[in-house]
Amino acid sequence: MSGAFVVGLTGGIGSGKSAAADEFARLGATIVDTDTIAHELTAAGGAAIPLLRGLFGPAYFDSSGAMDRAKVRAMVFADPVAKKNLEALLHPMIRAESERRIAASSGGYVVYVVPLLIESGNYRERVQRVAVVDCPEELQLQRVRQRSHLAEDEVRRIIASQIPRAERRAAADDVIDNSGTLDALHKQVRKLHLKYAALGQAAGRNLS
Repeated sequence: MSGAFVVGLTGGIGSGKSAAADEFARLGATIVDTDTIAHELTAAGGAAIPLLRGLFGPAYFDSSGAMDRAKVRAMVFADPVAKKNLEALLHPMIRAESERRIAASSGGYVVYVVPLLIESGNYRERVQRVAVVDCPEELQLQRVRQRSHLAEDEVRRIIASQIPRAERRAAADDVIDNSGTLDALHKQVRKLHLKYAALGQAAGRNLS
């Protein structure tokens, strides 16, 4: 992908990936977030909009011209073919932009935030380490409902559509436990930041 030392940061919905990524960013890591890229591609004027309009028609766009994420989310949960078509369109665009940003990074290491990193078969080819933000499922449910005001059954469907928590933890090189306070999360991130900065420095020396 590039000479950058890349840490894949992942976790189930509501686990606290964004809070962890924010702290890594504050400490100086370069953040490449696939959700942020997806939002940019599907915002009004985004590069994916003409293709998405061709795929789904005008009913799935709001008055500004952006993709209506709530409508599309409801559709793809009900229609596996629509989900497959959406992913086939967006995923290559997201990956290409991610790779461009990683290649352009100049910090000590990159945190590549990918919600479905472990579900994407070849993830080990794209990252040097995997960090999983983890918390109990009921806490995920509580956080998502507070944040997004989604119905409980919808949140449970999203959680069920992702790989099991145990499988995600088993794939991790580093687990960030986010079942406690924000301060406890930050302490773990600071410790990992020192580790990743050192690994990134060593990797840079080996490449030179």
